[in-house]
This record gives sequence, C-alpha cells and structure tokens, in this order.
Amino acid sequence: MIRFEKFGKSGCPRGATRTAACLAVCLLLIAPAGCQKKEDKQVKERIVNVRVEAAQVQSLRPNIAAVGALAPDEEVVVSAEIEGILRTVRVSEGAAVTRGMPLASISDTDYRLDMQRSEAALRQAEATLENIRVEHKRKETLSKEELVTRQQLDDVATRLALAAAEVERARATLALAKERLSKVGIASPIDGAVKEKRVSAGDFVRNGTPLFTLIRIDPLKLRFTVSEKDIGRIRNGQDVNFQIDALPGREFSGKVSAVYPHLDEKTRTLQVEATVPNRDRMLKPGLFARVILYTGPARDVVVVPLTAVVYDNSHTKLFVVNGDKAHERPVKLGGKYGELMEIAEGLKAGDAVVVVGQNNLSEGVKVNVAR
Repeated sequence: MIRFEKFGKSGCPRGATRTAACLAVCLLLIAPAGCQKKEDKQVKERIVNVRVEAAQVQSLRPNIAAVGALAPDEEVVVSAEIEGILRTVRVSEGAAVTRGMPLASISDTDYRLDMQRSEAALRQAEATLENIRVEHKRKETLSKEELVTRQQLDDVATRLALAAAEVERARATLALAKERLSKVGIASPIDGAVKEKRVSAGDFVRNGTPLFTLIRIDPLKLRFTVSEKDIGRIRNGQDVNFQIDALPGREFSGKVSAVYPHLDEKTRTLQVEATVPNRDRMLKPGLFARVILYTGPARDVVVVPLTAVVYDNSHTKLFVVNGDKAHERPVKLGGKYGELMEIAEGLKAGDAVVVVGQNNLSEGVKVNVAR
C-alpha cells in the first residue's frame, strides 16, 4: 500500500521529519552566501606595509647626467722616414716629451757619404759649366770675325745648355742628400707623453716603420653621449663638470668643444666632446668619468626619490597615502638629479609618497605606514 505524507503551508513534511528537512534546506541556502561575504571581507581588508616620504621642494639646476671617458687630445704615430740601423733610442713609455725633443737617431754614416759625393758632383758640374761658358764667349767673338763656323758656335751653345742642366741636377741631388741626412734624427712633433715605444737600439728600420706612439694629454678630451631627448640642450662652449671614481672628492671641469652631427642609430644617442685642462697631468686618458652638464639656472622643483616612480608601459605614476589608503597619482616627470626625480606635474610639496612597497599597491588599497 502506498502511503502519502501531508505537507504544511511551508512545503515541509509535518512532524519531526518536517523539522529536519526544513533545517537542511535553510543551511544549504545560507552557507554559500555566508562564505562569499567572508571572502569579500578578506579581500577588502588586505593591508600592505609601506614606507612613505613627503615630496619636497628643492632649488636645483637643470642638468644632463651622463657617463664618459677621458681621451688624449691628439695621438700621433712617429715613423721612420729613411731606412737604416737605429743608433740611439732616447725615451721609453710614459716619458714626457716636448715639441722638437730628440726621440731616436738612425746611423748617419751612409747619408753623410751620399751628401759628400753630391757636393763633389756639384762642384765638378759647376766647373764644367764655367769652362764651357768661357769657351762659348770666345766662340761668339770669333764668330763675329767669321773665324768659326755657325755650326761650331751652335755646338758650344748646346754643350753650355747641357752643362747648366747638369749643375741643376747636381744641386737637386745634393738637396735630397741633405734632406735624407736631416732625417736621421727623429724628434717629437708634439708636447705630450710616450704612449708606446715599438723599437730598440740596433733595430733595422725602413721608411714608414712605426717607432713611437705619442699622446697629447694637456688638454684632454672628455667623450660622452646624451640621449636623443636631450640634444636640444647641448651647445658648443657649454660648461661641463665631472667626477672621477679613481680620484674621489674632487670635481673637474671643461667646456663642450664638439657636438657630433649625427646620432647613433642603434642607441639613439649623440656623441659629445669637451676639452679639459690638465696642466698638472693628474688626469689620465682612459679614466671613467661621471658627467654633469648644467643646462640652466637653479629653480625650485618638486622632487621625490627615484625609487618612488612606478613605470606602467608608457605611463608614469606614484602612490600617495591619504589616511589609511593608497591612491594612484599619474605624474609627468622632469629632470633627474642624482637619486632624486623632478615631478613636473601631478604632485605637490608635502604629499606622502610611497617609496617602499609601491609595486604591491593598487588604487584604494589599505596600507600600514612604517614609522
């Protein structure tokens, strides 16, 4: 026999069975809603530990920061201009040199003999010319008296011309011999220092053999690059300040002397050169330099630590704490001043800027500010 239960208005069975069934249904309906509210509450109450600093106003000079290296103002390779055996070498690496100072010499024995032979040949040619000149005058006199033929006079005139040409050739040969003899001594063409000595006494050298590399180190060149966005602020004659890691606590200066006419297509940077005095020769070519190039007078700017700036693709922003919440603040950057960044727009002095923990923040997140 089939038995039917009666249900009340609530839709639950009557009696104990009805009570248990109703409780089960209520629990099933209430439990998901309660769990969701608990999870939402946990998300909303997430707290991020941060450290903040107040945005400051400082009087700073706009500048371009760069890195570069010192280089010689000039580098010269001194080569032999004649061949022979090196008799003396007077300098070594690092030696200071002045313009015209002897560096080395080549044995001059053969070149002195060549000059002496050339001198003798010239004297002989001049004597021959003089004899023929006298003969020519005599033949001219006899020709007027018709005592010699025209052909005889022409022959003497031809010999006179040839003798004159021989004198000129002998003079040129002597000049060349003297020039070669003058090149046995090798002198410095610049004031500077010996960077490299490539030969020793007794070596045989030929015309064009490199002997020394010399560098001019007063002044020096300071070479550095600036980014594409800064090229409009660079000009010749601009003051440049720089520091050398190897010489801590000292600042050096120079002036922009050359701005290259083209950018490097790969790095999008522009090469710049500055001339740097180096009278005491303390600075050395090759030293690394940290360059500051001032581009205007000092002005008041709002600055924050570099670490506070958050880069989001092509946008920049900061997080500012107001009460117990962090708020996203889009900003426009200005110049960089060491470890500080100028905020040109979007921030005012005194704003509490997050400097630690900002990468874990989003708009409206609660924060715990470290004291």
